[in-house]
Amino acid sequence: MSSTVRGRHVFVNGIRLHYLEFPRDAPALIVLPGITMPAATWEFVGHRLAQNFHVILIDNRGRGLSQATPAMSYQLNDYASDTLGLVRALKLERPAVLGHSMGARIATRFAAMAPGSCGRLVLADPPMTGPGRRPYPAPLDWYLSSMEKVSRGEGFEEMRASLNWPEDQLNLRMQWLPTCDRKAVTDSYNSFNDEDIFSSLPRIESETLLMYAEHGDTVRDGEAADFVGRLQRGHLCKVENAGHMIPWDNPDAFHETAAAFIQTGRLP
Repeated sequence: MSSTVRGRHVFVNGIRLHYLEFPRDAPALIVLPGITMPAATWEFVGHRLAQNFHVILIDNRGRGLSQATPAMSYQLNDYASDTLGLVRALKLERPAVLGHSMGARIATRFAAMAPGSCGRLVLADPPMTGPGRRPYPAPLDWYLSSMEKVSRGEGFEEMRASLNWPEDQLNLRMQWLPTCDRKAVTDSYNSFNDEDIFSSLPRIESETLLMYAEHGDTVRDGEAADFVGRLQRGHLCKVENAGHMIPWDNPDAFHETAAAFIQTGRLP
């Protein structure tokens, strides 16, 4: 049976932030999606995680129903400050945090910025990019052209051919992708190459799991080992039979691994 979900807004860090909440009497878990993934496209993940946690699934600034303005900044510190503001506004006590892709980079910066406000940390396939590192494997134009096509009501068949997703998930992407602000996506993508997350890792006090995809090429084996080696309390898990979108490609492994680690600090 699906869990209850409700949408809410909160004013934090100078902006209006929208989130989906799956309320239950359980430990809190904040979920931070990626660069063009509004919270609604992750609702199916939230329902499953809500079997074990009180899930708060964020629309990152410039996505979904959260605020976007031409003057808004989209750097890691902005996103991390939004997360901290939400934690304080909702009076959460050291919630666990799960971030995917860009969301994992945000979670990394948040945990380093506010170590006393973060419980266990799951980082799913974060871009290993930054100054002096290899570029992100997908070009910016892929994101922008997809947004433009979907905004015109086009691109469904192309999306179906490139993404091995259920039809309901493709339809959700068609519905919500145009809510991603072009400046937010462009600036966030550029920050992949301009902003370093490796320097944040030694400051993270939380027990942290780096979960990465066998076939995604967002995280390579050597990068994963380097990343975890810089953490105070780091753990590593490669998810087999999955590309970058791990919750879609291998949902059982994603959820079982994340839930076990958040609850016990160990892998299943």
